[in-house]
Amino acid sequence: MMKRNPINEIKNRIFQKHLISIVMVAGILMFSSCVTQRNVEYMQDENVEIKSYAEAKIEDYRLKPLDELYIQISSQDEAAANLFSKPGGSQNSMDPYGASLLSYVINKEGYLEMPLIGSIQVKNNTLEQVNKIIIDSLSRILSQPIVTVKLVNKYISVLGEVQNPGHFNFTQEKLTIYDALSLAGDIKDYGNRHQVILTRNENGKNSRVIVDLTRADLLSSSYYYVRPNDIIYVKPLRKKFWGMREFPFNNIMSTITTALLIYSIFTTTK
Repeated sequence: MMKRNPINEIKNRIFQKHLISIVMVAGILMFSSCVTQRNVEYMQDENVEIKSYAEAKIEDYRLKPLDELYIQISSQDEAAANLFSKPGGSQNSMDPYGASLLSYVINKEGYLEMPLIGSIQVKNNTLEQVNKIIIDSLSRILSQPIVTVKLVNKYISVLGEVQNPGHFNFTQEKLTIYDALSLAGDIKDYGNRHQVILTRNENGKNSRVIVDLTRADLLSSSYYYVRPNDIIYVKPLRKKFWGMREFPFNNIMSTITTALLIYSIFTTTK
């Protein structure tokens, strides 16, 4: 009968303890890195009944220097009205970059330079106010002028944990923050929907606000609608840094498998 070797038994016990510890740590990391359903849900509400929210208020956009305006002017006096038209077609028939070529740019002092009319101060005015200013200025030149003013450079930037980060043009009068994220292909699994950073320039100052996309009352928030030149940044969850995609679980499992194989060979050949 083969005698037991106390030293080998001690080594086996130590090896088993280390192996169990490695397996436990790997299991803890694996479960802690899992993204739960509540991590990826929008507009969460414990009450499943239908709720209604007051429509979010959105203030009219105030024009800034270097904004680009597409201005279409028509009148009974067609020949005179054509003096204000830039060659190349209408805004509706081309992409945003083509429309930009047909636009009037507000200079750094906030003035708009137009044929026959001259300089018009439009800084901090709304599109509706600019429309009225141009009509009043044209009333001495054209018969019953009709003016359409649109903002050309309506862009937002979406960065961080989204499928396709980038700089996006939009044409809607009202674009929600969810619409903006959909332009970027939606938030990834490891994106933090509780802490989305919205950066906005207002009155010459950059403001930064944290938006919680999981709150249903966001529907009535002043940040529900995005503004031109807003920047949306989706922060990563802390779990991402220990996530399945980043953490080398394959290497760990390979090491555990190799250790088990060595242990099996070692115990059977004693």
